[in-house]
Amino acid sequence: MPRKKPPARRRYDTDLTDGQWDLIARLIPDAQAGGRPRKATSRELVNAILYFLRAGMGWRLLPHDLPPWQTVYYYLRRWQREGVWERVHHTLVMADRERCGRSASPSAAILDSQSVRTADQKGVPRATMPARKSPAANGTS
Repeated sequence: MPRKKPPARRRYDTDLTDGQWDLIARLIPDAQAGGRPRKATSRELVNAILYFLRAGMGWRLLPHDLPPWQTVYYYLRRWQREGVWERVHHTLVMADRERCGRSASPSAAILDSQSVRTADQKGVPRATMPARKSPAANGTS
């Protein structure tokens, strides 16, 4: 008996278009050789991560037509540790700058070094309570 092809999942607003996927596909690592083969494609994992981040929900509320939440969580954290998201962000920022007609790398930056010092204030600290002399000093304890 031939296996039925699973129905195509619905498209979410957070799913990457083909053009968007082409920009970042080379930055997303493939499955490691020698291990158990992935059931979900890299694109499906990225789409599920984007859905989760946009929705701001609990992991267990991930829709059932996306990969299992445990798998999505694993790859999100793994790719964070490996610096994949930093490389994706950098690539997208450079592509956006070029799209706007600017050079890929900024030629100048503005830094604001204003800071507020709080540690070396003079005066007596007034928010602290005096130390208790004995347990009987407080009527509630």
